[in-house]
Amino acid sequence: MSPAWTRAALSHPALSGISRAHLDALLEELAPKWGAARESALRERRGWDRRRAVGTGPRHQLVLADRPLITLVHQRHQLPHAALAEFYGVDRSTVSAAIREVKPLLAAHGFAVPDQPGLQLRTLEDLFAYARAEGVGLRINGTDVQVWPPRAGRPGRRAFVSGQRKQNTIKTTTFSDWQGRTLFSGVIRPGRMHDQTAMRTEGIAEQFHQYPKVKAEVDEGYRGLANEFPSQVTAPPRKPKMDAPLGDQYGWREARRRQSSRRICVEHTNAEYKQWRPLQRYTGRRETYPETQLAVAGLVSDRSALRVTRRKTSTELVLAKPTAG
Repeated sequence: MSPAWTRAALSHPALSGISRAHLDALLEELAPKWGAARESALRERRGWDRRRAVGTGPRHQLVLADRPLITLVHQRHQLPHAALAEFYGVDRSTVSAAIREVKPLLAAHGFAVPDQPGLQLRTLEDLFAYARAEGVGLRINGTDVQVWPPRAGRPGRRAFVSGQRKQNTIKTTTFSDWQGRTLFSGVIRPGRMHDQTAMRTEGIAEQFHQYPKVKAEVDEGYRGLANEFPSQVTAPPRKPKMDAPLGDQYGWREARRRQSSRRICVEHTNAEYKQWRPLQRYTGRRETYPETQLAVAGLVSDRSALRVTRRKTSTELVLAKPTAG
């Protein structure tokens, strides 16, 4: 099949995971970065500056437009490199090299911000500064992805065994706004590490110290964070004792339901990641998982940032009839 037909088929949203308009914008952004990275690699390999004009020399078997497309399809469906090579009639190593070049660029893409095109969040400091400036309430939750276990006898083998899922996993912490749009996804750690421990070791608790006006909704796994920052972090209310009055039990259920309703949007955000095959079950090396996760999460944030912002309805009571004076 011709490269043009292959390019048209693979660019379909069902295969690439993003719209064609999103793909065009991504190509425009990655083209100069890929060119700079390519020239830097050639300069390091040669040991001196380029002596030929740009565009001379051997031709690439895959043009620049095909390289991000191949990477997207591989990330979306986890197709083998050999299968993608058959589409273009090239060797498997050519596809592997293209994916190795493009994936780091996608991982460094950052996270899009709703209603602010061009602004990207890349660190926890960026996230909390944005939340403070815009008055955005954060929703925080973790997600697990199953990975291959380390070989028997290697140190740290048990570190990836999740106590909740009883499987070898890697955990990631997701931050979203109240509409479930991805703002940041990171704090990647082995599955055995508890969410609360990650809050301490990765600097999230420190960010709440630095930004005392930032508020967040969390689940029961972050109870310690809510205890330390009671005015900023809201966790589910504690269950009353068995001999508590019936009214207290009903009140607890209603308060828990309302808190869960405010927090459930971050669960929907994690579900968006699971539409990409590598984040359902990762079959590559565990050392390369963070790069894959950041690449996928950045693409999901681009798509979610384009959603129309829903305005909160007013809860102010308005009388249907004027009262008699």
